[in-house]
Amino acid sequence: VRTELEPIELEDGAAVPKEFANPTDDTFMVEDAVEAIGFGKFQWKLSVITGLAWASNYAMEMMILSILAPQLHCEWRLPSWQVALLTSVVFVGMMSSSTLWGNISDQYGRKTGLKISVLWTLYYGILSGFAPVYSWILVLRGLVGFGIGGVPQSVTLYAEFLPMKARAKCILLIEVFWAIGTVFEVLLAVLVMPTLGWRWLLILSALPLLLFAVLCFWLPESARYDVLSGNQEKAIATLKRIATENGAPMPLGKLIISRQEDRGKMRDLFTPHFRWTTLLLWFIWFSNAFSYYGLVLLTTEFFQAGDVCSISSRRKEVKAKCSLTCEYLTEEDYTDLLWTTLSEFPGVLVTLWIIDRIGRKKTMALSFFVFSICSLLLFLCVGRNVLTVLLFIARAFISGGFQAAYVYTPEVYPTATRALGLGTCSGMARVGALITPFIAQVMLESSVYLTLVVYSGCCLLAAVASCFLPIETKGRGLQESSHREWGQEMVGRGSHSPGVTRSNSGSQE
Repeated sequence: VRTELEPIELEDGAAVPKEFANPTDDTFMVEDAVEAIGFGKFQWKLSVITGLAWASNYAMEMMILSILAPQLHCEWRLPSWQVALLTSVVFVGMMSSSTLWGNISDQYGRKTGLKISVLWTLYYGILSGFAPVYSWILVLRGLVGFGIGGVPQSVTLYAEFLPMKARAKCILLIEVFWAIGTVFEVLLAVLVMPTLGWRWLLILSALPLLLFAVLCFWLPESARYDVLSGNQEKAIATLKRIATENGAPMPLGKLIISRQEDRGKMRDLFTPHFRWTTLLLWFIWFSNAFSYYGLVLLTTEFFQAGDVCSISSRRKEVKAKCSLTCEYLTEEDYTDLLWTTLSEFPGVLVTLWIIDRIGRKKTMALSFFVFSICSLLLFLCVGRNVLTVLLFIARAFISGGFQAAYVYTPEVYPTATRALGLGTCSGMARVGALITPFIAQVMLESSVYLTLVVYSGCCLLAAVASCFLPIETKGRGLQESSHREWGQEMVGRGSHSPGVTRSNSGSQE
Protein backbone atom coordinates (compact mmCIF):
# COMPACT_ATOMS: atom_id res chain seq x y z
CA VAL A 1 0.00 0.00 0.00
CA ARG A 2 2.79 2.41 0.88
CA THR A 3 4.35 2.08 -2.56
CA GLU A 4 1.11 3.51 -3.99
CA LEU A 5 1.36 6.73 -1.96
CA GLU A 6 2.37 9.78 -3.96
CA PRO A 7 3.09 13.22 -2.42
CA ILE A 8 1.83 16.26 -4.33
CA GLU A 9 3.35 19.68 -3.70
CA LEU A 10 1.02 22.59 -2.97
CA GLU A 11 1.74 26.26 -3.49
CA ASP A 12 2.60 28.32 -0.45
CA GLY A 13 -0.40 29.66 1.40
CA ALA A 14 -1.53 31.01 4.74
CA ALA A 15 -0.74 29.36 8.04
CA VAL A 16 -2.94 26.51 9.22
CA PRO A 17 -3.41 24.89 12.65
CA LYS A 18 -0.91 22.16 13.48
CA GLU A 19 -3.53 19.42 13.59
CA PHE A 20 -4.04 19.80 9.84
CA ALA A 21 -0.40 20.11 8.75
CA ASN A 22 2.07 17.69 10.29
CA PRO A 23 5.08 19.81 11.32
CA THR A 24 7.43 16.89 10.58
CA ASP A 25 6.70 16.07 6.94
CA ASP A 26 3.97 18.63 6.06
CA THR A 27 1.53 16.13 4.56
CA PHE A 28 -2.24 16.08 4.68
CA MET A 29 -5.17 14.15 3.26
CA VAL A 30 -8.47 15.30 1.76
CA GLU A 31 -10.22 14.69 5.09
CA ASP A 32 -7.75 17.04 6.79
CA ALA A 33 -8.37 19.72 4.15
CA VAL A 34 -12.17 19.44 4.43
CA GLU A 35 -11.97 19.74 8.22
CA ALA A 36 -9.52 22.66 8.06
CA ILE A 37 -11.58 24.62 5.53
CA GLY A 38 -14.77 23.95 7.48
CA PHE A 39 -18.41 24.74 6.70
CA GLY A 40 -19.05 27.96 4.81
CA LYS A 41 -20.53 29.62 1.76
CA PHE A 42 -19.64 26.72 -0.56
CA GLN A 43 -21.48 24.17 1.59
CA TRP A 44 -24.53 26.46 1.86
CA LYS A 45 -24.77 26.62 -1.94
CA LEU A 46 -24.24 22.86 -2.18
CA SER A 47 -27.00 22.30 0.39
CA VAL A 48 -29.52 24.22 -1.70
CA ILE A 49 -28.57 22.43 -4.94
CA THR A 50 -28.64 18.99 -3.30
CA GLY A 51 -31.97 19.84 -1.69
CA LEU A 52 -33.33 20.89 -5.08
CA ALA A 53 -32.38 17.49 -6.51
CA TRP A 54 -34.06 15.80 -3.55
CA ALA A 55 -37.24 17.88 -3.88
CA SER A 56 -37.63 17.86 -7.67
CA ASN A 57 -36.16 14.52 -8.71
CA TYR A 58 -37.37 12.44 -5.80
CA ALA A 59 -40.12 13.94 -3.65
CA MET A 60 -42.24 15.43 -6.45
CA GLU A 61 -41.96 12.40 -8.74
CA MET A 62 -42.89 10.08 -5.85
CA MET A 63 -45.75 12.25 -4.60
CA ILE A 64 -47.29 12.43 -8.05
CA LEU A 65 -48.01 8.68 -7.86
CA SER A 66 -50.71 9.20 -5.24
CA ILE A 67 -52.32 11.90 -7.43
CA LEU A 68 -51.98 10.25 -10.84
CA ALA A 69 -53.34 6.81 -9.91
CA PRO A 70 -56.94 7.76 -8.93
CA GLN A 71 -57.14 10.18 -11.86
CA LEU A 72 -56.26 7.53 -14.47
CA HIS A 73 -58.45 4.99 -12.68
CA CYS A 74 -61.45 7.21 -13.38
CA GLU A 75 -60.45 8.65 -16.77
CA TRP A 76 -59.29 5.40 -18.41
CA ARG A 77 -61.51 3.03 -16.38
CA LEU A 78 -58.56 0.99 -15.17
CA PRO A 79 -59.06 -2.04 -12.90
CA SER A 80 -57.43 -1.83 -9.48
CA TRP A 81 -54.50 -4.13 -10.37
CA GLN A 82 -53.50 -1.87 -13.26
CA VAL A 83 -53.66 1.15 -10.97
CA ALA A 84 -51.40 -0.62 -8.47
CA LEU A 85 -49.03 -1.67 -11.26
CA LEU A 86 -48.63 1.99 -12.25
CA THR A 87 -47.07 2.62 -8.85
CA SER A 88 -45.10 -0.61 -8.65
CA VAL A 89 -43.41 -0.09 -12.01
CA VAL A 90 -41.73 3.08 -10.69
CA PHE A 91 -40.22 1.11 -7.81
CA VAL A 92 -39.14 -1.63 -10.24
CA GLY A 93 -37.26 1.00 -12.23
CA MET A 94 -35.65 2.42 -9.09
CA MET A 95 -34.68 -1.02 -7.82
CA SER A 96 -33.12 -2.11 -11.11
CA SER A 97 -31.07 1.08 -11.52
CA SER A 98 -29.86 1.91 -7.99
CA THR A 99 -26.83 -0.37 -8.15
CA LEU A 100 -26.06 0.74 -11.72
CA TRP A 101 -26.03 4.43 -10.79
CA GLY A 102 -23.83 3.65 -7.79
CA ASN A 103 -21.40 1.79 -10.03
CA ILE A 104 -21.33 4.66 -12.55
CA SER A 105 -20.68 7.15 -9.75
CA ASP A 106 -17.77 5.10 -8.40
CA GLN A 107 -16.31 4.47 -11.85
CA TYR A 108 -16.82 7.82 -13.61
CA GLY A 109 -17.55 10.30 -10.82
CA ARG A 110 -20.40 11.36 -8.56
CA LYS A 111 -21.21 14.44 -10.65
CA THR A 112 -21.34 12.40 -13.87
CA GLY A 113 -23.75 9.83 -12.47
CA LEU A 114 -25.98 12.49 -10.96
CA LYS A 115 -26.19 14.59 -14.15
CA ILE A 116 -27.07 11.60 -16.33
CA SER A 117 -29.78 10.39 -13.94
CA VAL A 118 -31.34 13.88 -13.70
CA LEU A 119 -31.40 14.39 -17.49
CA TRP A 120 -32.83 10.88 -17.91
CA THR A 121 -35.65 11.61 -15.44
CA LEU A 122 -36.34 15.01 -17.02
CA TYR A 123 -36.65 13.54 -20.53
CA TYR A 124 -38.95 10.65 -19.66
CA GLY A 125 -40.90 12.72 -17.13
CA ILE A 126 -41.92 15.19 -19.84
CA LEU A 127 -42.47 12.41 -22.37
CA SER A 128 -44.87 10.57 -20.03
CA GLY A 129 -47.20 13.57 -20.22
CA PHE A 130 -47.84 12.68 -23.89
CA ALA A 131 -48.63 8.96 -23.30
CA PRO A 132 -51.65 8.04 -25.47
CA VAL A 133 -52.59 4.75 -23.78
CA TYR A 134 -52.01 2.84 -20.55
CA SER A 135 -49.17 0.66 -21.87
CA TRP A 136 -47.20 3.73 -22.92
CA ILE A 137 -47.47 5.51 -19.58
CA LEU A 138 -46.61 2.27 -17.79
CA VAL A 139 -43.33 1.98 -19.70
CA LEU A 140 -42.52 5.68 -19.46
CA ARG A 141 -43.13 5.90 -15.71
CA GLY A 142 -40.94 2.83 -15.29
CA LEU A 143 -38.18 4.69 -17.14
CA VAL A 144 -38.75 7.69 -14.88
CA GLY A 145 -38.25 5.37 -11.90
CA PHE A 146 -35.04 4.14 -13.53
CA GLY A 147 -33.73 7.72 -13.45
CA ILE A 148 -34.93 8.42 -9.89
CA GLY A 149 -32.74 5.53 -8.75
CA GLY A 150 -29.71 7.81 -9.20
CA VAL A 151 -30.92 10.53 -6.82
CA PRO A 152 -29.25 9.03 -3.69
CA GLN A 153 -25.89 9.77 -5.33
CA SER A 154 -26.53 13.45 -4.58
CA VAL A 155 -26.15 12.47 -0.91
CA THR A 156 -22.82 10.77 -1.69
CA LEU A 157 -21.48 13.90 -3.39
CA TYR A 158 -22.89 16.12 -0.64
CA ALA A 159 -21.44 14.08 2.23
CA GLU A 160 -17.94 14.08 0.74
CA PHE A 161 -17.76 17.89 0.96
CA LEU A 162 -19.05 18.17 4.54
CA PRO A 163 -16.83 18.46 7.63
CA MET A 164 -17.43 15.90 10.33
CA LYS A 165 -19.38 18.08 12.76
CA ALA A 166 -21.87 19.30 10.14
CA ARG A 167 -22.34 16.06 8.20
CA ALA A 168 -25.18 14.45 10.17
CA LYS A 169 -27.18 17.65 10.59
CA CYS A 170 -26.87 18.65 6.93
CA ILE A 171 -27.86 15.25 5.53
CA LEU A 172 -30.81 15.09 7.91
CA LEU A 173 -32.02 18.51 6.80
CA ILE A 174 -32.43 17.16 3.25
CA GLU A 175 -35.67 15.68 4.61
CA VAL A 176 -36.93 19.27 4.82
CA PHE A 177 -36.51 19.55 1.06
CA TRP A 178 -38.41 16.26 0.68
CA ALA A 179 -41.33 17.78 2.57
CA ILE A 180 -41.09 21.00 0.55
CA GLY A 181 -41.15 18.99 -2.68
CA THR A 182 -44.22 16.98 -1.68
CA VAL A 183 -46.08 20.08 -0.47
CA PHE A 184 -45.23 21.90 -3.70
CA GLU A 185 -46.48 18.93 -5.75
CA VAL A 186 -49.82 18.88 -3.92
CA LEU A 187 -50.26 22.64 -4.35
CA LEU A 188 -49.34 22.32 -8.03
CA ALA A 189 -51.95 19.58 -8.41
CA VAL A 190 -54.60 21.78 -6.79
CA LEU A 191 -53.91 24.49 -9.38
CA VAL A 192 -53.34 22.33 -12.47
CA MET A 193 -55.63 19.29 -12.21
CA PRO A 194 -59.05 21.05 -12.32
CA THR A 195 -58.19 23.05 -15.46
CA LEU A 196 -55.25 21.59 -17.41
CA GLY A 197 -55.39 17.94 -16.30
CA TRP A 198 -52.87 15.29 -15.38
CA ARG A 199 -50.75 15.57 -18.55
CA TRP A 200 -49.74 19.14 -17.77
CA LEU A 201 -49.13 18.13 -14.16
CA LEU A 202 -46.58 15.54 -15.31
CA ILE A 203 -44.86 18.04 -17.60
CA LEU A 204 -44.75 20.89 -15.09
CA SER A 205 -43.56 18.55 -12.32
CA ALA A 206 -40.52 17.63 -14.44
CA LEU A 207 -39.48 21.23 -15.20
CA PRO A 208 -37.71 21.88 -11.84
CA LEU A 209 -35.25 19.18 -12.93
CA LEU A 210 -34.22 21.49 -15.77
CA LEU A 211 -33.16 24.08 -13.21
CA PHE A 212 -31.08 21.50 -11.36
CA ALA A 213 -29.49 20.34 -14.65
CA VAL A 214 -28.34 23.92 -15.28
CA LEU A 215 -27.00 24.33 -11.73
CA CYS A 216 -25.06 21.06 -12.13
CA PHE A 217 -22.46 22.99 -14.15
CA TRP A 218 -21.53 24.82 -10.92
CA LEU A 219 -21.10 21.54 -9.01
CA PRO A 220 -17.47 20.37 -8.71
CA GLU A 221 -16.53 16.72 -8.78
CA SER A 222 -15.82 15.19 -5.38
CA ALA A 223 -12.20 15.87 -4.35
CA ARG A 224 -12.18 12.47 -2.62
CA TYR A 225 -13.11 10.78 -5.90
CA ASP A 226 -10.47 12.75 -7.84
CA VAL A 227 -7.82 11.74 -5.31
CA LEU A 228 -8.77 8.08 -5.55
CA SER A 229 -8.82 8.13 -9.36
CA GLY A 230 -5.36 9.76 -9.47
CA ASN A 231 -6.48 13.19 -10.68
CA GLN A 232 -4.59 15.06 -7.97
CA GLU A 233 -4.37 18.43 -9.77
CA LYS A 234 -8.16 18.57 -10.10
CA ALA A 235 -8.59 17.59 -6.43
CA ILE A 236 -6.24 20.38 -5.32
CA ALA A 237 -8.02 22.90 -7.56
CA THR A 238 -11.39 21.90 -6.03
CA LEU A 239 -10.08 22.23 -2.48
CA LYS A 240 -8.59 25.67 -3.29
CA ARG A 241 -11.93 26.74 -4.76
CA ILE A 242 -13.78 25.72 -1.60
CA ALA A 243 -11.20 27.46 0.62
CA THR A 244 -11.53 30.65 -1.44
CA GLU A 245 -15.35 30.66 -1.28
CA ASN A 246 -15.30 29.97 2.46
CA GLY A 247 -12.56 32.51 3.13
CA ALA A 248 -10.48 29.84 4.89
CA PRO A 249 -6.79 28.86 4.49
CA MET A 250 -5.69 25.74 2.63
CA PRO A 251 -3.51 23.24 4.52
CA LEU A 252 0.19 23.54 3.70
CA GLY A 253 2.38 20.72 2.53
CA LYS A 254 1.89 17.64 0.37
CA LEU A 255 -1.38 15.96 -0.50
CA ILE A 256 -1.10 12.21 -0.04
CA ILE A 257 -2.63 10.35 -2.96
CA SER A 258 -3.91 6.79 -2.99
CA ARG A 259 -4.08 5.24 -6.42
CA GLN A 260 -6.72 2.53 -6.52
CA GLU A 261 -7.84 1.55 -10.00
CA ASP A 262 -10.57 -0.89 -8.97
CA ARG A 263 -13.55 1.23 -7.94
CA GLY A 264 -17.21 0.38 -7.64
CA LYS A 265 -16.70 -3.40 -7.48
CA MET A 266 -19.47 -5.42 -5.82
CA ARG A 267 -16.95 -7.80 -4.24
CA ASP A 268 -15.54 -4.90 -2.20
CA LEU A 269 -18.82 -4.73 -0.28
CA PHE A 270 -18.24 -8.30 0.92
CA THR A 271 -14.66 -8.14 2.13
CA PRO A 272 -14.23 -9.49 5.68
CA HIS A 273 -14.28 -5.93 7.05
CA PHE A 274 -17.59 -4.93 5.39
CA ARG A 275 -19.50 -8.19 4.76
CA TRP A 276 -21.54 -8.14 7.96
CA THR A 277 -22.16 -4.40 7.69
CA THR A 278 -23.44 -4.73 4.11
CA LEU A 279 -25.87 -7.56 4.91
CA LEU A 280 -27.27 -5.80 7.98
CA LEU A 281 -27.63 -2.50 6.11
CA TRP A 282 -29.50 -4.20 3.27
CA PHE A 283 -32.05 -5.56 5.76
CA ILE A 284 -32.29 -2.18 7.54
CA TRP A 285 -32.97 -0.32 4.28
CA PHE A 286 -35.46 -3.00 3.20
CA SER A 287 -37.33 -2.69 6.52
CA ASN A 288 -37.30 1.10 6.35
CA ALA A 289 -38.96 1.34 2.94
CA PHE A 290 -41.24 -1.65 3.63
CA SER A 291 -42.56 0.00 6.79
CA TYR A 292 -42.62 3.61 5.57
CA TYR A 293 -44.61 3.02 2.38
CA GLY A 294 -46.72 0.41 4.15
CA LEU A 295 -47.74 2.99 6.74
CA VAL A 296 -48.62 5.48 4.00
CA LEU A 297 -50.99 2.91 2.45
CA LEU A 298 -52.43 1.85 5.81
CA THR A 299 -53.12 5.44 6.88
CA THR A 300 -55.75 5.92 4.17
CA GLU A 301 -57.41 2.60 5.02
CA PHE A 302 -57.52 3.36 8.75
CA PHE A 303 -58.84 6.91 8.32
CA GLN A 304 -61.61 5.75 5.99
CA ALA A 305 -62.65 3.02 8.42
CA GLY A 306 -62.47 5.22 11.52
CA ASP A 307 -60.53 2.65 13.55
CA VAL A 308 -58.81 -0.70 13.12
CA CYS A 309 -61.78 -2.70 14.39
CA SER A 310 -64.08 -1.25 11.71
CA ILE A 311 -61.97 -2.27 8.71
CA SER A 312 -63.44 -5.78 8.31
CA SER A 313 -67.03 -4.56 8.24
CA ARG A 314 -66.12 -1.73 5.87
CA ARG A 315 -64.48 -4.22 3.51
CA LYS A 316 -67.74 -6.13 3.15
CA GLU A 317 -69.57 -2.97 2.15
CA VAL A 318 -66.92 -2.05 -0.42
CA LYS A 319 -67.20 -5.43 -2.16
CA ALA A 320 -70.85 -4.77 -2.88
CA LYS A 321 -70.04 -1.65 -4.92
CA CYS A 322 -69.79 -1.58 -8.72
CA SER A 323 -66.25 -2.36 -9.87
CA LEU A 324 -66.23 0.70 -12.15
CA THR A 325 -67.08 3.10 -9.33
CA CYS A 326 -64.39 5.70 -8.90
CA GLU A 327 -63.91 8.99 -7.10
CA TYR A 328 -61.73 11.91 -8.12
CA LEU A 329 -59.52 13.47 -5.46
CA THR A 330 -61.30 16.27 -3.63
CA GLU A 331 -59.98 19.34 -1.87
CA GLU A 332 -60.30 17.46 1.42
CA ASP A 333 -58.13 14.65 0.03
CA TYR A 334 -55.41 17.13 -0.91
CA THR A 335 -55.62 18.64 2.57
CA ASP A 336 -55.11 15.19 4.13
CA LEU A 337 -52.06 14.66 1.89
CA LEU A 338 -50.59 17.92 3.15
CA TRP A 339 -51.15 17.00 6.80
CA THR A 340 -49.60 13.57 6.28
CA THR A 341 -46.52 15.17 4.75
CA LEU A 342 -46.15 17.73 7.53
CA SER A 343 -46.15 14.94 10.12
CA GLU A 344 -42.59 14.07 9.05
CA PHE A 345 -41.11 17.33 10.38
CA PRO A 346 -41.18 16.17 14.03
CA GLY A 347 -39.29 13.02 12.98
CA VAL A 348 -36.52 15.11 11.43
CA LEU A 349 -36.25 17.33 14.50
CA VAL A 350 -36.07 14.38 16.92
CA THR A 351 -33.48 12.58 14.77
CA LEU A 352 -31.49 15.78 14.39
CA TRP A 353 -31.40 16.17 18.17
CA ILE A 354 -30.35 12.63 19.08
CA ILE A 355 -28.15 11.38 16.21
CA ASP A 356 -24.97 13.11 17.44
CA ARG A 357 -25.81 12.40 21.07
CA ILE A 358 -26.47 8.66 21.08
CA GLY A 359 -24.91 7.73 17.73
CA ARG A 360 -26.17 6.54 14.36
CA LYS A 361 -26.79 2.89 15.32
CA LYS A 362 -28.87 3.67 18.40
CA THR A 363 -30.84 6.33 16.51
CA MET A 364 -31.90 3.80 13.87
CA ALA A 365 -32.69 1.19 16.52
CA LEU A 366 -34.81 3.67 18.50
CA SER A 367 -36.74 4.71 15.37
CA PHE A 368 -37.59 1.12 14.49
CA PHE A 369 -38.54 0.30 18.09
CA VAL A 370 -40.95 3.26 18.46
CA PHE A 371 -42.57 2.40 15.11
CA SER A 372 -43.01 -1.21 16.24
CA ILE A 373 -44.62 -0.18 19.55
CA CYS A 374 -47.03 2.20 17.78
CA SER A 375 -47.98 -0.60 15.37
CA LEU A 376 -48.82 -2.92 18.27
CA LEU A 377 -50.87 -0.22 20.01
CA LEU A 378 -53.07 -0.06 16.91
CA PHE A 379 -54.45 -3.46 18.00
CA LEU A 380 -56.56 -1.53 20.48
CA CYS A 381 -59.91 -0.21 19.24
CA VAL A 382 -58.90 3.39 19.82
CA GLY A 383 -60.84 6.42 18.65
CA ARG A 384 -60.04 8.60 15.67
CA ASN A 385 -57.92 11.09 17.64
CA VAL A 386 -55.70 8.46 19.29
CA LEU A 387 -55.41 6.63 15.96
CA THR A 388 -54.19 9.84 14.32
CA VAL A 389 -51.61 10.43 17.06
CA LEU A 390 -50.25 6.87 16.82
CA LEU A 391 -50.00 6.99 13.02
CA PHE A 392 -48.26 10.36 13.08
CA ILE A 393 -45.76 9.25 15.72
CA ALA A 394 -45.06 6.06 13.76
CA ARG A 395 -44.50 7.97 10.52
CA ALA A 396 -42.36 10.60 12.21
CA PHE A 397 -39.98 8.00 13.62
CA ILE A 398 -39.80 5.75 10.56
CA SER A 399 -39.00 8.77 8.35
CA GLY A 400 -36.38 9.86 10.88
CA GLY A 401 -34.88 6.37 10.79
CA PHE A 402 -34.71 6.61 7.01
CA GLN A 403 -32.67 9.81 7.28
CA ALA A 404 -30.38 8.26 9.90
CA ALA A 405 -29.67 5.45 7.43
CA TYR A 406 -28.82 8.07 4.79
CA VAL A 407 -26.32 9.59 7.25
CA TYR A 408 -24.75 6.29 8.33
CA THR A 409 -24.34 4.54 4.95
CA PRO A 410 -22.04 7.08 3.21
CA GLU A 411 -20.00 7.34 6.41
CA VAL A 412 -19.35 3.64 6.84
CA TYR A 413 -18.03 2.84 3.33
CA PRO A 414 -14.70 4.06 1.91
CA THR A 415 -14.57 6.39 -1.10
CA ALA A 416 -13.91 3.53 -3.55
CA THR A 417 -17.26 1.85 -2.78
CA ARG A 418 -19.28 4.62 -1.13
CA ALA A 419 -21.60 5.29 -4.07
CA LEU A 420 -22.05 1.58 -4.82
CA GLY A 421 -22.78 0.83 -1.16
CA LEU A 422 -25.45 3.52 -1.01
CA GLY A 423 -26.83 2.39 -4.39
CA THR A 424 -27.24 -1.25 -3.36
CA CYS A 425 -28.88 -0.22 -0.09
CA SER A 426 -31.29 2.01 -2.03
CA GLY A 427 -32.03 -0.93 -4.32
CA MET A 428 -32.92 -3.12 -1.34
CA ALA A 429 -35.22 -0.36 -0.10
CA ARG A 430 -37.11 -0.53 -3.41
CA VAL A 431 -37.59 -4.27 -2.93
CA GLY A 432 -39.33 -3.47 0.35
CA ALA A 433 -41.45 -0.80 -1.37
CA LEU A 434 -42.46 -3.33 -4.04
CA ILE A 435 -43.58 -5.95 -1.52
CA THR A 436 -45.41 -3.69 0.92
CA PRO A 437 -48.60 -3.12 -1.19
CA PHE A 438 -49.30 -6.84 -1.04
CA ILE A 439 -49.17 -6.66 2.76
CA ALA A 440 -50.85 -3.29 3.36
CA GLN A 441 -53.65 -3.89 0.82
CA VAL A 442 -54.00 -7.58 -0.04
CA MET A 443 -53.25 -9.11 3.37
CA LEU A 444 -55.24 -6.36 5.07
CA GLU A 445 -58.40 -7.69 3.43
CA SER A 446 -58.03 -11.02 5.22
CA SER A 447 -56.53 -9.96 8.56
CA VAL A 448 -55.71 -6.48 9.81
CA TYR A 449 -54.01 -7.89 12.91
CA LEU A 450 -51.69 -10.16 10.94
CA THR A 451 -50.77 -7.16 8.81
CA LEU A 452 -49.81 -5.12 11.86
CA VAL A 453 -47.82 -8.06 13.28
CA VAL A 454 -45.79 -8.30 10.05
CA TYR A 455 -44.83 -4.62 10.16
CA SER A 456 -44.15 -4.61 13.89
CA GLY A 457 -42.07 -7.80 13.73
CA CYS A 458 -40.05 -6.60 10.77
CA CYS A 459 -39.15 -3.36 12.57
CA LEU A 460 -38.21 -5.17 15.77
CA LEU A 461 -35.76 -7.30 13.78
CA ALA A 462 -34.44 -4.14 12.08
CA ALA A 463 -33.89 -2.55 15.52
CA VAL A 464 -31.81 -5.59 16.55
CA ALA A 465 -29.91 -5.44 13.23
CA SER A 466 -29.07 -1.77 13.89
CA CYS A 467 -27.59 -2.64 17.28
CA PHE A 468 -25.45 -5.40 15.72
CA LEU A 469 -23.84 -3.15 13.11
CA PRO A 470 -20.08 -3.56 13.77
CA ILE A 471 -19.08 0.07 13.07
CA GLU A 472 -20.31 3.25 14.76
CA THR A 473 -19.54 6.25 12.54
CA LYS A 474 -20.30 9.00 15.06
CA GLY A 475 -17.28 11.32 15.26
CA ARG A 476 -15.40 9.45 12.52
CA GLY A 477 -13.98 10.94 9.33
CA LEU A 478 -14.91 9.55 5.93
CA GLN A 479 -12.58 6.76 4.86
CA GLU A 480 -10.49 7.38 1.74
CA SER A 481 -9.53 3.74 1.20
CA SER A 482 -10.53 0.29 2.40
CA HIS A 483 -6.93 -0.62 3.33
CA ARG A 484 -6.26 -0.69 7.05
CA GLU A 485 -3.16 1.49 6.67
CA TRP A 486 -5.35 4.03 4.99
CA GLY A 487 -8.05 3.93 7.61
CA GLN A 488 -6.24 6.64 9.55
CA GLU A 489 -7.68 9.74 7.97
CA MET A 490 -7.88 11.58 11.29
CA VAL A 491 -5.01 9.90 13.18
CA GLY A 492 -1.45 11.02 13.81
CA ARG A 493 -1.79 14.38 12.09
CA GLY A 494 -0.19 16.41 14.85
CA SER A 495 -1.67 17.46 18.16
CA HIS A 496 -5.30 16.86 18.88
CA SER A 497 -7.72 19.73 18.79
CA PRO A 498 -10.77 19.86 21.06
CA GLY A 499 -12.91 20.66 18.04
CA VAL A 500 -11.76 17.70 15.98
CA THR A 501 -12.42 14.07 16.81
CA ARG A 502 -9.84 11.64 15.47
CA SER A 503 -10.35 7.92 15.17
CA ASN A 504 -8.69 4.98 13.53
CA SER A 505 -11.04 3.12 11.23
CA GLY A 506 -9.02 0.00 11.81
CA SER A 507 -10.07 0.10 15.46
CA GLN A 508 -13.74 0.32 14.47
CA GLU A 509 -14.02 -3.32 13.51
